[in-house]
Amino acid sequence: MRKKGSGKIKAGDRAFDVINTLLLVFIFLIILYPLYYVLIASFSDPNLVLTGKIFLLPKGFQLESYKKVFENSEVMNGYLHTILYATVGTCINLAVTLTAGYALSRKDLRGRKIFSLFFIFTMFFSGGTVPTYMVVRNLNLLNTFWAMVLPNAMSVWNLILCRNFFEGNIPIELLEVSQIDGCRNDYFFIKIVLPLSRALIAVMVLFYAVGHWNAYMQPLLYLSDRSRYPLQLVLKNILISSQPDASLAGMTDRAELYKQTEMLKYALVVVSSVPMIVLYPFVQKYFVQGVMVGSVKG
Repeated sequence: MRKKGSGKIKAGDRAFDVINTLLLVFIFLIILYPLYYVLIASFSDPNLVLTGKIFLLPKGFQLESYKKVFENSEVMNGYLHTILYATVGTCINLAVTLTAGYALSRKDLRGRKIFSLFFIFTMFFSGGTVPTYMVVRNLNLLNTFWAMVLPNAMSVWNLILCRNFFEGNIPIELLEVSQIDGCRNDYFFIKIVLPLSRALIAVMVLFYAVGHWNAYMQPLLYLSDRSRYPLQLVLKNILISSQPDASLAGMTDRAELYKQTEMLKYALVVVSSVPMIVLYPFVQKYFVQGVMVGSVKG
């Protein structure tokens, strides 16, 4: 009877696995196809794209759209600014978040719980857009590089992640032994804690870098000089603007201009997505480990 019962259970499990797998594959294809379509459309003849003749494979292969993207000074300037904002901003984020997270993980820190509550409070009650804008303005940061990297120098969620990671993975005995040998706190953090936290650092780099790369509201609020625009605002001007950018397309005929602008949209989306797609494989092996270990106190 047990064998029959276990056989029925196994058959049910197999049916569940099959249905679950098919459902996940279906969801995966729904998510993947729009991304794939943008990619093949960027290499296809814009006339075929506009008439809906592109479905699975590119047709009328061309690289003119990418050539126009890389030849446009505004796009490349936005690209370089985005890389700069993401690089410097991520370095600042790591410096602030890791040091604060390690400090809060130390049980010998006086007022540790009060500091933790102070940070957590900001997750539920923030100043809002207008007060934050007034602070940035009063600090004379408007329309400057630092307006893009300082106001969001730390995410409280990431801070909690770091604190829990350090509490669960850096044994207090290791600190005590190092102190017996005369190791200072700063040396212990730099030489011992950070090398043992590669998984956490990789996750933090991905979280913060993606946030800076996709930043839209922050530059929209704080930047007025087009020469300082990141790529996302440049994309907004091209993708959302009702009037195609004639200087970008290099055309005077409106029908041809519209066709070229549509063609450029796909190329711009691909170009703007490549850096984050390239970054992810380098941190993917640490991603699950860093998130799971840091999210639960060990």
